[in-house]
Amino acid sequence: MKWYVAVSGNMGSGKSTLTAHLSHRLGWQPFYEAVEENPYLADFYAHMQAWSFHSQLFFLLKRFAHCRRIQSLGEPVLQDRTIYEDAEIFARNLYIQGLMEDRDYRFYVEIYQTLVDLLRPPDLVIYLRASVSTLKRRIAARDRSFERRVPRGYLEQLNQRYEEWIARYEASPVLEVDADTLVLDDLDWMVEEIQGRLQTLFPLARGGKPTGDGS
Repeated sequence: MKWYVAVSGNMGSGKSTLTAHLSHRLGWQPFYEAVEENPYLADFYAHMQAWSFHSQLFFLLKRFAHCRRIQSLGEPVLQDRTIYEDAEIFARNLYIQGLMEDRDYRFYVEIYQTLVDLLRPPDLVIYLRASVSTLKRRIAARDRSFERRVPRGYLEQLNQRYEEWIARYEASPVLEVDADTLVLDDLDWMVEEIQGRLQTLFPLARGGKPTGDGS
């Protein structure tokens, strides 16, 4: 793998859409979150306390499998959501809100820490910061049946967890983006920013300017 950039942000912030646009512009391989594959997700949104551990463990293991595959590739990659968010945002929030039992959370964190130690962090994280109003609008627009019951308060809690996490995140550089005002038809500035940051950070280590072929 020559370059590894991850797009992070709350549900509805536009991660998947931005990943698709940037991967097309850069000619990189996209890796998307396995949302539709999670067999516990509909049950989780209907009864969070009963299914929180099952759903979060599924996402964690799927993300780890993606990360291992990403690390084996010889091409630049854009990933939709990091493995850090699974634990630092979603599982942590469920625990804080009393929706994941203490023993389940402690076991989950132990698994997470073991897996993360085996992975290389992204070269750059793009953090999409979005207001709850924007999140609600975009979630409604994509109209996934299991997301219709997501309460506003839950999104507010996740936004708070995201701000706490990004403030202490040090595994890789972060490009913070206002998702409320992001225009997908005008990504030249972001492409230049990504290329400039990676070239500055790793001028020789991965072959210079991060174009589609990493050369």
